[in-house]
Amino acid sequence: MTATVSNFHYGAVTPIAAYLMACLGAALGLRCTTRSLRRPHRRARWLALGAVSIGCGIWTMHFIAMIGFSVQGALVSYDTSKTLLSLAVAIAFVAVGVFLVGYRGGSPLNLGIAGTVTGLGVAAMHYLGMAAIHTNGGLHYDALTVSLSVVIAVAAATAALWAAVSIHSLWSSLGASLVMGVAVTGMHYTGMAAVSVHLTGGTAASQSSTDLLSFLLAMLASPLAVLLIAAVIVMFDPDMMLGDDTWDGDGARDRVTPAPYGAGAGTDLPVAQQQPQRYTSW
Repeated sequence: MTATVSNFHYGAVTPIAAYLMACLGAALGLRCTTRSLRRPHRRARWLALGAVSIGCGIWTMHFIAMIGFSVQGALVSYDTSKTLLSLAVAIAFVAVGVFLVGYRGGSPLNLGIAGTVTGLGVAAMHYLGMAAIHTNGGLHYDALTVSLSVVIAVAAATAALWAAVSIHSLWSSLGASLVMGVAVTGMHYTGMAAVSVHLTGGTAASQSSTDLLSFLLAMLASPLAVLLIAAVIVMFDPDMMLGDDTWDGDGARDRVTPAPYGAGAGTDLPVAQQQPQRYTSW
């Protein structure tokens, strides 16, 4: 018997929350990548933080959305090992794409390779997370819809990586993250549209959602904490609110210090010959 499946058990709460998490991860990833390009001596650190932020954002989006997943007449539970493995897959594949564009640039070929790897990783995370589901029935997928979800994942990943190396101003990054949130969340719900559940065991009179909700919230606690820490690091970085600054090859910003008032009146050096004052931050 084919069961009735819903992805909106709690109404609009879960898709909206999932979208916001996808946007947060994308925004943090974009800002971290921008810093990595401006500070080559700290590039690996910023790229790693960006990859973790994007990966955690995508994974958190998925499982917040899955809070709203229900199967009529069936109990739903998750395998802990596969659930955590899907998080590791998301971060690892995103890291490959982020480091490729971070170190090799945003050429069309490099973007294509990095976007494909990252997109396939996002799709693998999604379907591995779905494989973690236990219910008294079997999950079946429509091949065409699954293929469409993978295409969306690759396109979204490529666009995100392009934005990471091409968009550097704060407000442009925030706008790009909103668009990326739509793409990533759209990929999730496209993948969920491919799912059907064929019940094989006895039907449950009512589904107890308390244990499931507790499990998912426990799984979400650590990635949410990581996103919070990443947000604090980015927000307290001195460069956070700066716009189109000029950075030298060592990642330090040059700032001209004017001559003291009254010192050497009429003999001040031209601006081009004044010594810059430098500072760096992590």
